[in-house]
Amino acid sequence: MGMGNGINDIEDTPESWEVVASRTPFEGAKTSVKSDQVRMPDSAVVRRDYQVHPGSVCVLALDGEQRVLVIKQFRHPVRHRLWELPAGLLDVAGENPLHAAQRELYEEAHVKAEDWRVLADFFSSPGGSDEAVRIFLARDLAEAEGARYAVSDEEADMEVARVPLADLVQGVLAGRLGNPGLVTGVLALSAALATGGVDSLRPALAPWPARPYEA
Repeated sequence: MGMGNGINDIEDTPESWEVVASRTPFEGAKTSVKSDQVRMPDSAVVRRDYQVHPGSVCVLALDGEQRVLVIKQFRHPVRHRLWELPAGLLDVAGENPLHAAQRELYEEAHVKAEDWRVLADFFSSPGGSDEAVRIFLARDLAEAEGARYAVSDEEADMEVARVPLADLVQGVLAGRLGNPGLVTGVLALSAALATGGVDSLRPALAPWPARPYEA
């Protein structure tokens, strides 16, 4: 077996191990917790507890001055107020993630965008949750028309800012910014700009096997 792998060999691959038994000890408003008994390759059966999650979308909205639209939001589980990209849950099963992303950008920042691409897809915490996240790059921004969307709960206390991409990259590398969507998004965009440019990114309606949808 050769030591090197070609670029096309390095790819996450779907796989399932036998679930001998499964129960749902907790059902929340949007998520639940599953407890599965899973048969390992050596035939031992082990328990795996994880959060069942509908999936999320994030929007890295980049303006003409290379600034990123970010929001600061309180997150109770980590006891922090985090700078984040506009984001939301895929509340409706099979929902087109692009439509969900456009809605979140409008609701959280009252902004619309003409140019949309897929920036990155990732699993936010694959050891403990099945959450899949798609980050879109949105450009050609404009203020949305009409009345602003009424926000509630944590969103009522949000700060909105436009921050140069380079400052966000620096903040991530210095350990000052730790939201996973923001970290992944700003580093992915930085990498895209340094290599093939944004034209090399996938189209906005690229397939997403983790959360299949109807276009």
